[in-house]
Amino acid sequence: MRKNVRVVGAGLGGLSAAIALAQEGYAVTIHEKNAKIGGKLNVLKERGYIFDLGPSILTLPHIFARLFERSGKKMSAYIPIRPLRPHWRSFFEDGTAVDLYPEPDRMAAEARKVGEDPKNVHRFLKYASNLYDLVNAGYFEHGLDTSRDFSRFYGFRKFPQFDLLRTMHGGVKRFLKTRHMQDIFDYFIKYVGSSAYHAPAFMNCLPTIQFRHDLWYVDGGLYNIALGLQSLLDDLGITVCLKSEVTEVRKASGRVTGIVAGGQFHSADIVVSNMEVIPAYERLLGEDKVFMRSLARFEPACSGLVLELGLDTQYPQLAHHNFFFSGNQREHFHTVFRKRQLPPDPTIYLVAASRTDPTVAPPGCDCLKILPHIPHIDDQNPLTGEAYLTFKERVIDKLERMGLEGLRRHVVFEHCWTPLDIRQQYYSNKGAIYGVVADRFRNLAFKAPKQSTKYPNLFFVGGSVNPGGGMPMVVLCGLNVARKVVEWDRQQP
Repeated sequence: MRKNVRVVGAGLGGLSAAIALAQEGYAVTIHEKNAKIGGKLNVLKERGYIFDLGPSILTLPHIFARLFERSGKKMSAYIPIRPLRPHWRSFFEDGTAVDLYPEPDRMAAEARKVGEDPKNVHRFLKYASNLYDLVNAGYFEHGLDTSRDFSRFYGFRKFPQFDLLRTMHGGVKRFLKTRHMQDIFDYFIKYVGSSAYHAPAFMNCLPTIQFRHDLWYVDGGLYNIALGLQSLLDDLGITVCLKSEVTEVRKASGRVTGIVAGGQFHSADIVVSNMEVIPAYERLLGEDKVFMRSLARFEPACSGLVLELGLDTQYPQLAHHNFFFSGNQREHFHTVFRKRQLPPDPTIYLVAASRTDPTVAPPGCDCLKILPHIPHIDDQNPLTGEAYLTFKERVIDKLERMGLEGLRRHVVFEHCWTPLDIRQQYYSNKGAIYGVVADRFRNLAFKAPKQSTKYPNLFFVGGSVNPGGGMPMVVLCGLNVARKVVEWDRQQP
């Protein structure tokens, strides 16, 4: 008889684990509390505008392709993608604008704009590439979870290659000498919602993800990734129960026995939780304070103010992906990650997908997704809704000052989520967007392990477990969890 797996949540990690386990012959059922799959990969359609509410950058598509290839299918038949140029456009307070390109000659020209020797960029990208190959070989592809896993795979001789004595910013400034280039490459840490001044230097592997493997767009918006995966779920006969919130994971004799959803108990041989680790242990398993304290090092990453604006005009100076940088990036990071306050001068990520895809906005119009990073919720001293709205106005003030003149008067549709909304929608820990923070002093960028340390037939996927946040990483996590389930299951009597 096939083993029965219940998956809690239909985010990308849960979907990937479910698909991979079904391909291994397990009977898989997914329970999702919301009305559609995708989790934080979400979409908003209103008045002819289409907004990516969650992830808006696709990287490492070959990892997604594995889900389809395991069933003898091609991802392109389900999810058509195309590369973007430039990758990003970065705007600075001094009026400088710098584009990122994977082509060395074009990147060299951008470096010269700000007085950076192109050789410095080349040397930095070589350093980043070496780190990526190192991290990818074990941590990513083999799904390493613990320091013991690391020592077994890498051996102590390779540890110095991780540049463990530096922060990410320390690694950047070894090679790049201008503030503009330092700020740009520091902000690759956006992928995991952390601080370049606190994350370990090996997080400088992140630029290689783009410069080697390119940056991509899905026609019609990134939610079409979820729709493509839905078609694959259907092909595999995987049951997805929508509006089926899991309220309890039951346990007995040191194992989990199943889940409660919609007031009904569903037994399971194996449970895979796409709910983050800390909320899952608190909400679903009711663990005591002693156990919960053992998870304290897995502090949540930052949250964000997610603002969607439908405009009746276009701003031609925008690229598809844009960053409006703080005048003092160090202070910005310090304010968000140490003071845990709303930054007076935030760095702002802005997506203008209509620059690439005219189908996401009415003719002659822009749809803007605006995302500044802000602290996760502090339950001891929570911010009010009024504080978030005041911050929203500060963000728009900055965008108008840095070139989007008259932005307010061109808004015909607005949607805004605060960390409180994000926590309510996804049950993410303290409203975090990217799972667990990468901090070299708190956790050396380690997240929680994929297999529960307390219940051997309970597994976790998503941004709160290794390797962490970002779409390709949570998909890879799902694949690695499936492999771990199979290996563990084969060892059972």
